[in-house]
Amino acid sequence: MAFKLETQRMQAHVEDGIGWMIFNNPARHNALSLEMWQGISDILQHFTENDEVRVVVMRGAGGKAFVSGADISEFDDKRSNAEQERAYGKISGQATRWLNHLEKPLIALIEGYCIGGGLATALAADIRIASADSKFGIPAAKLGLGYSYEGLAKLTRVVGPSHARDIMFSARFFDSSEAMHMGLINFIESRDDIEEKCLAYAQRIAANAPLTIRAAKAAVNAWEAGTKDSDVALVREMVEVCFNSADYEEGRRAFAQKRTPKFRGH
Repeated sequence: MAFKLETQRMQAHVEDGIGWMIFNNPARHNALSLEMWQGISDILQHFTENDEVRVVVMRGAGGKAFVSGADISEFDDKRSNAEQERAYGKISGQATRWLNHLEKPLIALIEGYCIGGGLATALAADIRIASADSKFGIPAAKLGLGYSYEGLAKLTRVVGPSHARDIMFSARFFDSSEAMHMGLINFIESRDDIEEKCLAYAQRIAANAPLTIRAAKAAVNAWEAGTKDSDVALVREMVEVCFNSADYEEGRRAFAQKRTPKFRGH
């Protein structure tokens, strides 16, 4: 099931509990334009409100790149002064918050280049699955631009400070095997198999108890954010909801009856 967006540079559809979000700007290696940033917000809001969606998968169209960062070709028209920058930042910032705070599991299916802002986008995912020939890197030091604390904090939490320094200081590109060694990606698959393997993995998650997964994601996020008391209290509430849910009853019954449970998310 697809739904209408204001831009053709973003595509989305829902199938068998999986929400697919596709960056569709292959002519520019899926660089994110302003309309695409707005599309991200629209898609993720729809997926959040749609109880049918259990898992979200994001990928780039064309097979050459996942996302290559912001589309600099439109900067003269849409980021040429402070007023335009504020308007641009409001829209892109809202999309970034959706990516970083989506409560449902988010998977990045990576094929080809995952560079700079593309890597930052992939880091928003909970699970990253890459083709064997993918390339990673953050070439900021070759351009002379600064990199935000938030972006580097996330990178450091994922790969550790030693690898983060290497990635930023050298500005080099590295392959999927090295990315796997760093902990940057979870799985490596061949080009021929990656979509099928990603779908099978997403379906495995979708078949599990949504409330349990939501609580688990919140707990991991709370730890990443520094284990604030308010975040920990919220996780405790989510755990209590799990134990009081119909899904927990269904899980116990299915276990006793030696059958596959059918979870409904309540």
